[in-house]
Amino acid sequence: MLNYFNPNNILKIINKLQKFVFALFIIVLIIGLLEALVLSPEDYKQSDSVRIMYVHVPSAWISLGIFSVISILSFGILIFKNKNFSLITKSLAPSGFVFNIIALVTGSIWGKPTWGTWWAWDARITSMLLLSLFYLMFIITWRITENNDKAIKVSSYIAILGLINVPIIKFSVDWWNTLHQPASVNILSDTTIHSTMLIPLGIMTAAFVLFSLLIFLMKYNTELIKIKNKGLDRL
Repeated sequence: MLNYFNPNNILKIINKLQKFVFALFIIVLIIGLLEALVLSPEDYKQSDSVRIMYVHVPSAWISLGIFSVISILSFGILIFKNKNFSLITKSLAPSGFVFNIIALVTGSIWGKPTWGTWWAWDARITSMLLLSLFYLMFIITWRITENNDKAIKVSSYIAILGLINVPIIKFSVDWWNTLHQPASVNILSDTTIHSTMLIPLGIMTAAFVLFSLLIFLMKYNTELIKIKNKGLDRL
């Protein structure tokens, strides 16, 4: 059942969902920016430069999360031969890549006043750069491979191989001596960041999640239109 769907029905749902997600994104973003830029305090060491965190950290989280989803779905593609999964991974990759680049750029901007340099071959930074290369290879594979089945298979292998890099990014600060501090936000242990910074960080993360969802829906919508234009009523 998962291998078949009607693009016309899905398109109707996506068109309605896009409007709702866009409106919700704008609302959450305005609240998040107000919290992050106005209401949250400056750091006693980093001063106002710490506010880059409200863009940098959510971007890094989302790029990691999206690649993890792509990798897991890629297992499903190879095992179950599910083409719906390939359409989803193809549509997810652009937003994940965008947030990966945002994380690298904002990290560089933040690093200058904090570490005194724009770039360092730190384990966390290097592994995030490697993640962007996996994203790029995944996206390019879809663009240059004319045979759809071959593109699905090759991109899936790239995503699965890149999954090895995800725990390296996560635990690099624990395994090696890096410029990055250990995680301040922990689900399974105490969070060391103060609530006055944690709340705007959470709101900005929610805003970026909505934005990534919006990009995904737009890309997924485009892919469905291509299927529809080919005269196919099922994938």
